[in-house]
Amino acid sequence: MTTASYKPAELLICTASRLMDDNATAFIGTGIPMLAASLAQRMHAPNLVAIFEFGGTGAILEELPLAVGGESTFHRAIAAAGICDVMETAQRGFIEYGFLGGAQIDPYGNLNSTVIGDFRKPKVRLPGSGGGNDVGSLCWQTIAIMRHDRRRFVQQVDFVTTPGYLSGPGAREAAGLPPGTGPYRVVSNLAVLGYHPDLKRMMLLATQPGVSVEEVVENTGFELVIPDHVDTNPPPTSEELRILREEVDRDHYYI
Repeated sequence: MTTASYKPAELLICTASRLMDDNATAFIGTGIPMLAASLAQRMHAPNLVAIFEFGGTGAILEELPLAVGGESTFHRAIAAAGICDVMETAQRGFIEYGFLGGAQIDPYGNLNSTVIGDFRKPKVRLPGSGGGNDVGSLCWQTIAIMRHDRRRFVQQVDFVTTPGYLSGPGAREAAGLPPGTGPYRVVSNLAVLGYHPDLKRMMLLATQPGVSVEEVVENTGFELVIPDHVDTNPPPTSEELRILREEVDRDHYYI
């Protein structure tokens, strides 16, 4: 059962949540990924192993964390380690998904969360990498969650904070990054996107409810790969919204 009454943030959370498989390991960042992971554990992925930057591994997210080092990220966890330990875990190939954000993304999934404009004299200085570079370099597949407009979806990022497929096929491997790793999905308020298996360029997979293919194209600052068939992403169900509002974020910290 679906409902038409939902907020844009709730759509992003529910869409991201559905990408989290049961029994998978996922590197979770602050904000929407936390809510998505908590929702996934309650809906369809009770054995999702959520991994947080400050060392919480496999926490049961009964209380919504406010930061990646909060006590909830260690609640009933299978391990309480540290930053170096979880980064080593990713380097050894044990983390399947990494959730990321950024101010800019380009056709090959490179992300910028460092500066807008020239690095030495930027128009805007952003928070920087944090663990973003490590996650994008070492997790098997990364999922970016972003608002969708031409300022963010750009032909070339001003700074590569987190590597995607860099300049195209073979570039990650040539840079020394683990073969078989790289961007997997982009979840935006307009669409769900993936990457062409040969070209490594961003490809439209599904539009969000009420959004046309033309709207996605108009709000993207580079040429998307458009397949013959583009799905329509289903809206949040009433059960997803109930759990999200009454259990996951019952104190309305985020929504």
